[in-house]
Amino acid sequence: MEITSLNRVAEQTIGFAREEAVQLNLRQLVDAEQWERIAHVIGRLVAGHPPEKFEVEIKAKNGRRVMLEINPRLIYRDGKAAEIQAMARDITGRDALEIELRQTQKLESVGRLAAGIAHEINTPMQFVGDNVRFLENAFAELQALLGMLHGLCEPSSGITPPPAFCAEFRRLETETDAAGMMKEIPEAIAQTLDGIDRVVTIVRAMKEFAHPEAKGMAHADVNRALLNTLTVARNELKYVADIETDFGDLPLLVCSIGDLNQVFLNLLVNAAHAIGDVVKGTGQKGTIRIETRVEGTMALITITDTGAGIPENIRDRIFDPFFTTKEVGRGTGQGLAIARSVVDRHKGSLAFESEVGKGTTFRICLPINGTEPKARS
Repeated sequence: MEITSLNRVAEQTIGFAREEAVQLNLRQLVDAEQWERIAHVIGRLVAGHPPEKFEVEIKAKNGRRVMLEINPRLIYRDGKAAEIQAMARDITGRDALEIELRQTQKLESVGRLAAGIAHEINTPMQFVGDNVRFLENAFAELQALLGMLHGLCEPSSGITPPPAFCAEFRRLETETDAAGMMKEIPEAIAQTLDGIDRVVTIVRAMKEFAHPEAKGMAHADVNRALLNTLTVARNELKYVADIETDFGDLPLLVCSIGDLNQVFLNLLVNAAHAIGDVVKGTGQKGTIRIETRVEGTMALITITDTGAGIPENIRDRIFDPFFTTKEVGRGTGQGLAIARSVVDRHKGSLAFESEVGKGTTFRICLPINGTEPKARS
């Protein structure tokens, strides 16, 4: 099906001038599965069925994927169908924006739930921690007391307690394995306190990740946000990758930190999946490296993985809504499209470099001197 004419808006949308477009066949702009659908709609139109509005994805001259909503109609000459006129509307990103809105609403609900759970967990963890610290101090005093009693029964003490007392004391020491307990109980208390600290850290990270204090654009610590995201994603990452971080001295950025949290999480989970596909069944781990630094007027965040890399034939599509190479149930194709949308709203950029067989690096650039947050009235 040859293109015979197009208006200026269509030229701008697909990137071909009229003189170029009329040399093309429409099939050159769409994938095979898209063409089958177009041919079906056109066949019904020519057969006399009412016009049907449909959506189709075409490839523009610069390689960008454009989603169009098409309203076709037949043009008659001398009473016969001569050609098809199509009114097209560019709806690229419309579905992604709707999904992003629903995702934002869902995250707000999850955030409120996480904040409530965090409060409920923090309260008992606080008195559990206080009680364990009390036991730690009390046991230290008991250790000192037992040490003194043990010393009294030593000939070098210069004190002569009743022999029966020392004999009974040594018997009880042996029977209760006092020496072993003196060593193991402090270690158990220390491990318990470490576990409590880890739970508190995870709960705090979840609360800050899913329900940040600042709403909208406000000053935020991106390095801290990355650490919180690593904590939240730990279960997804720990089995497939070792984590390396190199955080530079970033100033506070004016940003929507809740939205950026989602960008970081998406990139980290994608990195884990990429590495997981490589190391599956080997018992080995890959590496995910996160770096931050200042470059001129921008803050640069890079996330590098040692996965299989992105094949060249799909690199121009990975930010397209609903495009995914993952199996059903593992990816929806929305994550990277939403991530780029979030970064674009921050007047930044999201790009990547990849080498097949070696891995991929995603680069997030955010302006340091962004728009100042509005003062509260």
